[in-house]
Amino acid sequence: MKRGSFLFLALFIAACANPPPPQENHHSIRYLALGDSYTSGENVDESARWPVQLTRALRADGFDVGDPLIIAQTGWTTGNLAQAIGQENPQPSYRLVTLLIGVNNQYQGRSEEEYRQEFVTLLHRARDLAGGNDHHVIVLSIPDWGVTPYAARLGADPSVIAAAIDRFNAINRAETAKVGAAYVDVTKISRARRDLVADDGLHPSEAMYQQWMKLTLPAAETALRN
Repeated sequence: MKRGSFLFLALFIAACANPPPPQENHHSIRYLALGDSYTSGENVDESARWPVQLTRALRADGFDVGDPLIIAQTGWTTGNLAQAIGQENPQPSYRLVTLLIGVNNQYQGRSEEEYRQEFVTLLHRARDLAGGNDHHVIVLSIPDWGVTPYAARLGADPSVIAAAIDRFNAINRAETAKVGAAYVDVTKISRARRDLVADDGLHPSEAMYQQWMKLTLPAAETALRN
């Protein structure tokens, strides 16, 4: 084999063994969405996820936002999300970071004190990923699953669930205020529009996510103009 051919073959084998990392989409604004099933969009198309809808709306308003990096999965508690962020190891800085977490802490009967401690850790991690700028972090409240058909099938008491959700939201709202990040209340709309649920009778539909997006959009635009 000629020397040139041998060198080409060696380079080809090395490239296959060590493929280059995938390139991020080339936009000036990076967006990171952290959460659980409410952020990953359980039971809806990927395009219907509220962070994806938010990205489209921001682009329509002239912001050069890349596709969001979504670190979220059904069933995650604050502890699960913290572990996943450690494994994914996203690197700063993101111009926009959203955080919606806690429903599974409440559903699993985990303590409010544990939630506070782990939520604060996540909030500080979100700030670090936003380049140390709290004004680029947006926290969304926990929606109320107690009003859904799924809760009714379980025979759950909606008033008990509502009271628990309110306590958890009081924690995330207070801790968000301490650092000066933005806070968006989606709990009210989750209670007011009980009809906007997905086929599973539990998770939000695309139309509900659109309502969340509309509530979050002003805070996102303010963050990106900051």
